[in-house]
Amino acid sequence: CPTSRPPALQAAFAHLALAFRCDVFTLQQRVQVEKRARDAAEENIQEELGQCRAALERLGPSCSDAGCKETLEQLQHSLAVLAAAIERSTSAAEKLGAVHQEARMSRAAEVMVQHVENLKRHHMREHAELEEMKRLIQQNSRNRQLAETQDDAEPRLRPHPLMRTFQQGSARRRVSIAVIPKQLL
Repeated sequence: CPTSRPPALQAAFAHLALAFRCDVFTLQQRVQVEKRARDAAEENIQEELGQCRAALERLGPSCSDAGCKETLEQLQHSLAVLAAAIERSTSAAEKLGAVHQEARMSRAAEVMVQHVENLKRHHMREHAELEEMKRLIQQNSRNRQLAETQDDAEPRLRPHPLMRTFQQGSARRRVSIAVIPKQLL
């Protein structure tokens, strides 16, 4: 019976199923929107890095002393390190997003697995009850057949009630005939 399953689990399963159905309709569109947003953010970062490189190159000829040139080289190196860090950060952000999504899906899958396990237990319980009912019906059928077989055999051993009455009536006649004096006959 449906009431034997936890209602909260059923509700969570229904909500997840509805969410999955709704997500399917918009998934491709959302993927495209997120790709465009990521690409735009990467383009903006690359543009900013390009502007910094260009500014450092413009500063190069104007630096005449060694200290200024050393600082310029350090800035160019730092800019290269920053560009590599941005790429690693972007990759790590994508991985983190994937792990967050996996965690959400894991919880959703756990709810679904619990619901399926409850359905399996319910099915097994009903199957056991069905098998028990089949066994009882077969047993009752065998008992009924045995009783009918015994009822069929009894008339052969014992005379039918009407036959007994007829036999008793004819026996009385014989007795009564024997009792009547011969003179009256």
